[in-house]
Order: sequence, then C-alpha cells, then structure tokens
Amino acid sequence: MDKLGVWLIGARGSVATTAIVGAAAIRAGAATPQGCVSESPGFPGHLVPLTGLTFGGHDITETSLRKRAEQLGRAGVISPDLPGLLASDLDAADAEIRPGYVPGDGGRAATRLIDDIAGFRARHELARVVVVNVSSTEPPVDPRPEFERLADLEDRLAAGDDVLPPSSLYAYAAFHAGCGYVEFTPSTGPTLPALAELAARRGVPYAGRDGKTGETLVKSALAPMFADRALPVRSWSGLNLLGGGDGATLTDPAARSSKQLSKDQVVAKVLGGPVEGETHIDYVPDLGEWKTAWDHVTFDGFLGVRMTLQFTWQGCDSALAAPLVLDLARLVARAHEKGRHGVLSELGYFFKSPLGTDEHALAAQYARLRAFAEELS
Repeated sequence: MDKLGVWLIGARGSVATTAIVGAAAIRAGAATPQGCVSESPGFPGHLVPLTGLTFGGHDITETSLRKRAEQLGRAGVISPDLPGLLASDLDAADAEIRPGYVPGDGGRAATRLIDDIAGFRARHELARVVVVNVSSTEPPVDPRPEFERLADLEDRLAAGDDVLPPSSLYAYAAFHAGCGYVEFTPSTGPTLPALAELAARRGVPYAGRDGKTGETLVKSALAPMFADRALPVRSWSGLNLLGGGDGATLTDPAARSSKQLSKDQVVAKVLGGPVEGETHIDYVPDLGEWKTAWDHVTFDGFLGVRMTLQFTWQGCDSALAAPLVLDLARLVARAHEKGRHGVLSELGYFFKSPLGTDEHALAAQYARLRAFAEELS
C-alpha cells in the first residue's frame, strides 16, 4: 500500500494547511520529518511513506490553501518560500476540498459527505482513506436516545433531522464510506454508541480525542514523576494564552468547557484522584498562531516540606499538531489494512482524552504505541 488518502475536516485551517505543506515539502526534499514520531530512528512499522499521501477534505471557508499557506508564512509558522515552491501541490489539494457541513443543512447532508469521500478515493485510485477532524472545537452534546442505536439514529437522519453535531456527522460519513477516522479535537466525533456500532459493522478503526501537543504533553510526562517518587501533589494550576482561530473559538464558554475538561483530567488520572487547581484559557488575538502555557505546581517533600514547580511552554500549535496528523493517518491506515476495527486504544499516546484507555502517563503510552507499531509490522 503506497498510496493513502488523507481527508481533512477543516482542510483550510492552520493545522491542516501545515500538514499538507509539510508532506509536500518532505516530498520535494525541502524539509525533514522532524516531529513525526513514526519517522524516529528505529520506530517499528510498515507505514505508507510520507511521499505517498494524497490530500483532500471538507471546509466551510473559501480561502484557498495557497493563500492560507502564505498567511502562515507571514506568521512564521512555515518558511515564507514554501507556498511558492509547493504551489502545484497546494493547488492540487485545494481542488479536492469540498464544502463542509453547516448545521441546518438537514440529515440528508450525510449522503453528500459520503459521496465526497468515496469520490476522492475513486478519482485517485487510493487503497484507503483516513478522515481526520482538525476543525474547530465543538461544545459538549447532551445525551439523546437516538445516539444509542444505529437504527434509531439513521431513522432520524433519513427524516432530515440535524440530530448529530458536525464532528459526529463527519465520523458517520467516514464509517459509511469504509474509512478510518481520527478525532483530533475534543469534540464528540465517533464516541456515540450508535457510531461505534456502525464502525463495527463496516470494519473500520478509529482513534481520538484531542491531540496532545503542548502543555498537556508536559503534564503527562511530569505527573508520573511525582507519582513514582512518592511526592504528593497538592495543587496544579495552569494558564493558557492563545490566539488564532482556535483561541477565538474557545471564547465560547461551551466550547471552552470541552477543552478544559480534556486538559484537566490528565493530572487526576495519573495521580489517582482530584488535585486542587484548574486550567484557565484566555484568547489573546495578538499571539496569532502562537500559544503560551504557564503551570504552577505545589507538592510535599520528605517531612512535609512544601515545594513548588513552575514551567512555561511556548510553541506554535499548528507546527506541533501537523506531524501528529501525518503519523495518525498512516498508523490508522495500517491498522485498517491489518484488519483492526473499532477503537485503537494503542494510539492514546497522541491524545489528551484517549479513547478506549485510562492510561495517561506518557512513557507508558509510548511503550504501548511502540508495541502496537511492532505488531502492525
């Protein structure tokens, strides 16, 4: 399998554009795959090469990929020379982007989304397509009876009801098209029981949720240190400052609650119980594509001596997330090829809220990922 389709939800956003530019730059010899876990020396697995990826997707914006890449070049996310150098690759991917789903279209929009994905696969004669959601964070959804059984859900969709949040409708379309799916956001996506039933029927794998790229990555490495050294953590508070589209989206309290829940659970899960403190998220438009996270930790040492740890993480979220998108698409495709279906809990290493597992310690997650990649090879 040397040709893989990557269908991106939010295909003209910062993360998707950076991933497309990165894969094209690697193909052109203008970049190296740093940040791609699967390209680390000695990493096991028989994955589609990064040069074998074909891109398409859905989006609700009409800004072209080339224009978006130029904006990222001016912001310092990518080299400003790359949009011109890779213009043909960007235009080819842009030609495969279709209008995204807007709530209010009605449940019959699912048929269009399925046809878009299936048509992409057929046009490019792709062995497989993996759908990756890198769109804006959605608010949590309330439980509904039709979320429990596929038959009930499909009855509502056939009636034209807007019953599913966009992320879940995209997962529904991906599964119906016979494609693996990655929920890279904290949104509901494939987590509904009815969608798990559909994935099992179609024999397709999926993974998620919420890509672990910055502050939470550090938390998942540091929290096990306190646990392993028997140092009780008394509080763990964080402040996140971010700009860009993601920051603007998170000004909505409902959407922000999805992200905060995803970020705050890591410490409690690793340490075995709730810890005082929480993560605050503020939108600072001036930061653009960049984000800063500051964490303050208090803990007890021997004889109850109070101590503190503080750290600051500054990074470009798109540049941190894009290589993980490339990793996940290739790993999910390989799992599909090997007959795996349902939740791929072994990919929890990449996520803040990993599906199918309660393991949040980074080293343990990485060991499981390596074992999984070895199995796939």
